[in-house]
Amino acid sequence: MAGLSCGIVGLPNVGKSTLFNALTRKMTAAAANYPFCTIDPNVGIVEVDDPRLIQLSHLSQSKKIVPATVTFVDIAGLVKGASEGEGLGNQFLTNIRETDAIIQVVRCFEDSDVIHVAGKVDPLSDIEVINLELVLSDLQMADNIAKKIEKQLKAKKEFIPLFETLQKAITHLNKNLPLRSFEATPEEREHLASYPFLTSKKILYVTNVSEASLPTMENDLVQAVRAFANQEQSIVIPICAKLEEELSQLTAQEASEYLKSLGLEETGLTRLIRAAFSTLDLITYITSGEIETRAWPILKGTSAQVAAGKIHSDIQKGFIRAEVVSYSDMITYKGRVGAREAGKARSEGKDYIVQDGDVILFYHH
Repeated sequence: MAGLSCGIVGLPNVGKSTLFNALTRKMTAAAANYPFCTIDPNVGIVEVDDPRLIQLSHLSQSKKIVPATVTFVDIAGLVKGASEGEGLGNQFLTNIRETDAIIQVVRCFEDSDVIHVAGKVDPLSDIEVINLELVLSDLQMADNIAKKIEKQLKAKKEFIPLFETLQKAITHLNKNLPLRSFEATPEEREHLASYPFLTSKKILYVTNVSEASLPTMENDLVQAVRAFANQEQSIVIPICAKLEEELSQLTAQEASEYLKSLGLEETGLTRLIRAAFSTLDLITYITSGEIETRAWPILKGTSAQVAAGKIHSDIQKGFIRAEVVSYSDMITYKGRVGAREAGKARSEGKDYIVQDGDVILFYHH
């Protein structure tokens, strides 16, 4: 995993494009916090704001800083029938299959100037429409796979358990339920994991509110989405896309002052990225030296040896040990040398479970 990738979905006119444009417009703002590059019109890569890297780069006198990145894939407004190729449905659903998580933007503001495709603002009904399209798309895929496997069952008996799992998944999807809520055995989960089903991905709901809901970003519509999301243990991030768009035009300093004047601590983008990291159980470890200070995103629970492989497979293969200093100790003792002298540099073996903010030096053959 080079970085984290999230597919952004939503009905037309919910503020999805405003949000995506606010993210991608960082490109033109060279002084902004998040340098952004767009690979094609629907994909943007944004750097994760991590103040720890700046502090460590000062201590190590690093020549450059390499933050973790998140890729956002903008899926053109999904409409009813997308799974059957309505709108630009199919092509974009394919793009989402390659992402780690889905961000669903839901409209939680009233505005007579912004038409709603269904004629009224009803976030739960919007969620239903989108989820149904994702379910239908998965159903089609599961059916196709099951048919292919069925033809091979006579000759290949070992395919029977997989075929049975697919049948169960199809029954579940036919009830208009996402695979996220499918209660599967570990073996069944493994069967399904080898296919990029959309509804098995974790989902984050972004409730797009108007400036009238600042600074709390709460209203009855947001509360309704929260109640729904709680049932499937998903996270809700309220964001004012219009505000994000305004912030994207400002320098880092101006944006920070503007947020404070509104009673806000940080941008919606920062909150969204943090939520995406936690939804996907990602943490960051850091390497810091004269050449660079770099953030490496890994799954929570990753061992030191596997984490070393993020940098290079040779380091993983030839792993001897890891010298670990926590971020706070690096700051307190002004770097690795000071931390060593204070007895705060730990020597860890290959099975050590890496913690968020560990600053690591790997020794290898």
